[in-house]
Amino acid sequence: MICAIPGCGGKPTYHISGRITSGGSGLAGVTATLSGSESRTFTTDSSGNYSFNDLEVGTFTVTPSLTGYLFLPRYRNVWLDGLDADGFDFSGMYVVAGSLAATTQTVYLKSNGAVWAWGDNGSGQLGDGTTTDSAVPLHVAGLVGVTAVSAGSNHTVALKSDGTVWAWGNNNSGQLGDGTTSGRTAPVAVIGLADVKAIAAGSEDTFALKNDGTVRAWGNNSSGQLGDGTTTSRSTPVQTSGLSGVKAIAAGKDHAVALKIDGTVWAWGNNSNGQLGNGTTTSSSIPVQSSVLASVTGIAGGAKDTFALNFDGTVWAWGYNGIGQLGIGTTTDSATPVKVSGISGTAIIAAGDDHAVALNFDGTVWAWGNNSNGQLGNGTTTNSSVPIQSGGLSGVMGIAGGAKDTFALKSDGTVWAWGNNGHGQLGDGTMTDRWTPLQVQ
Repeated sequence: MICAIPGCGGKPTYHISGRITSGGSGLAGVTATLSGSESRTFTTDSSGNYSFNDLEVGTFTVTPSLTGYLFLPRYRNVWLDGLDADGFDFSGMYVVAGSLAATTQTVYLKSNGAVWAWGDNGSGQLGDGTTTDSAVPLHVAGLVGVTAVSAGSNHTVALKSDGTVWAWGNNNSGQLGDGTTSGRTAPVAVIGLADVKAIAAGSEDTFALKNDGTVRAWGNNSSGQLGDGTTTSRSTPVQTSGLSGVKAIAAGKDHAVALKIDGTVWAWGNNSNGQLGNGTTTSSSIPVQSSVLASVTGIAGGAKDTFALNFDGTVWAWGYNGIGQLGIGTTTDSATPVKVSGISGTAIIAAGDDHAVALNFDGTVWAWGNNSNGQLGNGTTTNSSVPIQSGGLSGVMGIAGGAKDTFALKSDGTVWAWGNNGHGQLGDGTMTDRWTPLQVQ
């Protein structure tokens, strides 16, 4: 055993220890990874404890990991020099990401890989072979093994476990990726696309992230939102220029966003309101880096704005702010990232057209921006330029922002919805707007 007291012989060593909890209780089975001058792992015990012993002076990073969980903070940097590092704790939250997607239609991915949809079906985006709206969920036939879903303005996209992408609904700009501009009321495969791990549907465009960290895009390109250096629309996938090492993608109305492995954010397309976040209002047909941000773990795209979740649980926003959707207490646009006021401990961020939604690690939901249809869920139709809690919800583990509505998935497997219901997209069997959360049938 090496003596840890200077002067007693041997080189001093130190330890890093902490606890990982979820809902206030210890979380067992978490892999805590130590990186730096030494690399080790430690699996937490039944009380959530971890410890790394006999460490020499240096800078280390501790990162927790457990399938299905997010952690706050995402990692901790620790400097050892003369003192042990105790109390480096983390909070864990079980989440379901990608199970809900919405615009004026709502899409729900069940744990068995089946897809259900309801709401607006004017372009066949419910995938049931018709163009009839539905105020109750319908099963999308013929799709199995789905791992993610995304909803565009009038089209829907699904990613299957084999890495293929399927789409249906409006195809005026080629956003279904089948080489045509003919609409579809049932899923069709995107041509020439495989090995995909994530998808995002924009207004009239679609994006796919491949396992090699590159991005493919297709559909409307009038603002350069496909990122291929042109403004030519495409009915089959093209590669977004100059992007590699991407781990997440998001789409706005006519701009797109990518999060790279190094924590930086890149965006392209329309920038009339500063939604690319590079300090200008000049649109770009190739990706440009969003200013300042370098420790981001999640992204979301609104109609004309963009949101980023930082590793410390804070939320940042930029772009259009005419209805207070940046959450900074004003209605002034920002072409660079600004910190959303009065919210921390956030696990997931989502965006609608003109409102944003945050799921906190305590299972509560917060929203801000446009509230004309009750999409903030606080029982009013008054807009808010700062986050307010949605309807007293708790135990939430997934969220989605629709055009003018909001959705939450609770830990008991139930889905809750509020806001605009003009096409039955809240799934309660009516077409009546709801200002507070109600359960989908």
